[in-house]
Amino acid sequence: MSDPANAPKVLLGLAADDEFAARSLLPIEGVTDAILGFHTQQAVEKATKAVLEHSGVDYPYSHDLDGLFELCQENSIAVPHDLLGAGRLSVFGVRLRYGSNPETHLDRNQALKWAAAAVAWARGIVEESRS
Repeated sequence: MSDPANAPKVLLGLAADDEFAARSLLPIEGVTDAILGFHTQQAVEKATKAVLEHSGVDYPYSHDLDGLFELCQENSIAVPHDLLGAGRLSVFGVRLRYGSNPETHLDRNQALKWAAAAVAWARGIVEESRS
């Protein structure tokens, strides 16, 4: 990110975009679990990174949601209970980009709940500081 002070807001905006994309794609026939899983995973990942960035915590270039949640906890950042289990989305983070579809069934409604919960959590932290 070119402006570190603006990075949490940028990441939050990108997370919200992915959550919106997933919600918009849900009713479209032919949209696969891999596509929806990718956008929901990205929403959770970017929202979590927005929280970490806002808190001044260095994080790895990783799509491992459980690892990012663990990093939050190690730095006294409470991960909302609503995100329990969201680490299952990690499988959708990279494989779609490289032509390999995960052989995992996606609970689409739960995935959207995780994406929305992550964006709401990050928004509460990142935007609260602007008040």
